[in-house]
Amino acid sequence: MVYGAAGAGIRAMTSSSSPGVSLKQEGISYIACARIPCVVVNIMRAGPGLGGILPAQGDYFQATKGGGHGDYHLIVLAPSTAQEACDFTYRAFDLADKYRVPAMILADGMIGQIMEPVELPPMRDLKDIPEKPWATSGHYGKERRILNSLIIKPEELEPHVNELQRTYDEIYANERKAECYKTEDAEIVLTAYGTIARICKSVVDELRMQGVKAGCIRPITLYPFPDDAYAKCAAGAAKAFLSVELSLGQMVEDVKLAVNGKKPVYFYGRTGGNVPEEAEIIEAAKSAIRKAEAAK
Repeated sequence: MVYGAAGAGIRAMTSSSSPGVSLKQEGISYIACARIPCVVVNIMRAGPGLGGILPAQGDYFQATKGGGHGDYHLIVLAPSTAQEACDFTYRAFDLADKYRVPAMILADGMIGQIMEPVELPPMRDLKDIPEKPWATSGHYGKERRILNSLIIKPEELEPHVNELQRTYDEIYANERKAECYKTEDAEIVLTAYGTIARICKSVVDELRMQGVKAGCIRPITLYPFPDDAYAKCAAGAAKAFLSVELSLGQMVEDVKLAVNGKKPVYFYGRTGGNVPEEAEIIEAAKSAIRKAEAAK
């Protein structure tokens, strides 16, 4: 349904929580290959399988590494507040249209159920949305348009996939975003996305009160991953990084790639719908510092 509506030039979206998004993966891959912009929302629940309806972040790999079959990516935005969930959805549609790719809002279950005041952006005139000359809009007098993901001949499929990759390279160059909180002189850099990042910012404040120079990097775009923010900290005062996640460790792999071996990267996570308390993360951060200093 999204393929058809978005293919006709209409802004279209779908949403679910974890298992439902898994069921949509074949269609998402088709849409990515056909270069049809749309938005997918995944409010993550605990898994694998049906799991539980409590918050988790175990879908990071699925969201950022493609999810379905073939070489493709989604733009993935990770809100940490209800206001951002609103703002990022507007942004996701704009980015999807700009690059002709699917975009995803990836949030844990707390974002999906939280109650916070939200200021809606100003209403926009639909006439301001750029024309889509590729769309199968059905108007008479226009050339025939086909949006297809079946490309049988290898000499045609390879350049198509390479053109997709050039688009992803452009997205990487232009759209990486992160919030850096007190990282200028941080010796231990926490990193987290979504709701858990809010807890980590409180942990940073508490560690600072205890005399520990801590900071936090919150990726806003999970794809493209904001590796430049990590590289900057790794080249500075940072002694160690700690990835805090509601999973058994997924984003930590991208953090390690971004740090590129310059500083040690550690992990602390909870799963099954459990959310770590500040005290747990504080102890994990202090442990990471001790390990980093012992490894010198």
